[in-house]
Amino acid sequence: MGIIDEALKKAGDEGQETSEFNKNSKSGTEKVTEQILNNYPVQQPTHASQDVSRIKTRQGVAKSITVKLDWEYINSQGYLTQNTEQMQMVEEYRNIKRPLIANVFGKRSKGIERANLILVTSSLPGEGKTFSAINLALSIAQERDKEVLLIDADVAKPSVANALGIENTPGLIEYLESEQMDFSEIIRNTDLSGFRVVPAGKRHSFSTELLSSNKMASLAAELSERYSDRIVIFDSPPLLAATQGEVLAALVGQVVVVVEAEHTLQATVKETVSKLEKCDVVLALLNKANRSLDFGAYGYGYGYGYGYGNYGH
Repeated sequence: MGIIDEALKKAGDEGQETSEFNKNSKSGTEKVTEQILNNYPVQQPTHASQDVSRIKTRQGVAKSITVKLDWEYINSQGYLTQNTEQMQMVEEYRNIKRPLIANVFGKRSKGIERANLILVTSSLPGEGKTFSAINLALSIAQERDKEVLLIDADVAKPSVANALGIENTPGLIEYLESEQMDFSEIIRNTDLSGFRVVPAGKRHSFSTELLSSNKMASLAAELSERYSDRIVIFDSPPLLAATQGEVLAALVGQVVVVVEAEHTLQATVKETVSKLEKCDVVLALLNKANRSLDFGAYGYGYGYGYGYGNYGH
């Protein structure tokens, strides 16, 4: 039994058993590019209550934490919830997630290695990658038969835990630097079935080295190979602002690059894409776009200003 097998089994909600997962071996390269639109409200910290229960690990007894998220506040800040009134954005994220899910479970998956590992990043800070990663994870978790693990890998400037009201430590950094910590100790279960979160953890001067370590590579491999029907989303540092993003991109099968409309220069985006040449799938998510723009040029036009098409990888 591997580290992820043990961790997810131990961290299940109220003793819920996790299902067995088959190893899914994949090979080949498929490069896909798409442009996608959504809104980007300002993120604010939320407050959530946490139920702590004891679980046994290989090292003894550890804490399994289930977080009760403040859904009313999360909804008020523009994030997706089961009762959200922002049906336009709900529909947009349905379209955003559909090609990603198809790459994991559809016919395309046979040509994409580690398709269930998805990195959400951007060229520069402030383009909306964390907001997009959280909403993408929430949207996929609301599928009837999908489970999502959202990992905050922006260890230099973590914000997922703050946005969801989750304590940031212990997190990914503590797990990577520790020889004793069990993976289950950094998983946060939530009151949304199928939605789990791993916070970034403490700041660390050698975070890049930890993310490029053998332990991180082993973690990514096991998440992909042993749990090919579970989607893992990594919120990554901007590719041009920190080296960690490029390191993480080498570990996943799909990359979503968030691009701020009418702000990020084309040359900047091209430089970002050049760092992702070895990735099987690269998609672009056009963010903060003016809804009055004509998206017919992308090949699809919708009344509410959503469009996607080839992005020139």
